[in-house]
Amino acid sequence: MARRRKSKRRRGPKQFSVINAIEAYAYANLLTEGLAGTSPVGFITGTSDISVTGQGTSLVIAGADQLNLAEMITHPGAAFTGMQTNFMANYQNMAVQAIGIGVGFKVAKKLLRRPISNVNRNIMKPLGIGIKL
Repeated sequence: MARRRKSKRRRGPKQFSVINAIEAYAYANLLTEGLAGTSPVGFITGTSDISVTGQGTSLVIAGADQLNLAEMITHPGAAFTGMQTNFMANYQNMAVQAIGIGVGFKVAKKLLRRPISNVNRNIMKPLGIGIKL
């Protein structure tokens, strides 16, 4: 009996989509605003201002309203406690915004399908830079 041929492996797209990057940034902004109280850029580049005072169960955490990566490394317990507090205060608003972002981008992509296709075909493809809308 003859051996069965393997199908060729499909490759992913080699182009960078600007609209998908904007959508991803919108979700990242939603998460960092809701959990850390700052933008994604502020979360990565911010300076540490958190302070923990007290002993045992009577800890006082100051500066946990706007968290960043440096605080998560230096004071992980206090930072995660602050994130938990921020989440409990913002989870309903975050859920509504996440649904809005998803629906908004889906509708916008469908409504603007022809103009986006036109720009990709007539401007981006001839340039050959690997970027599409």
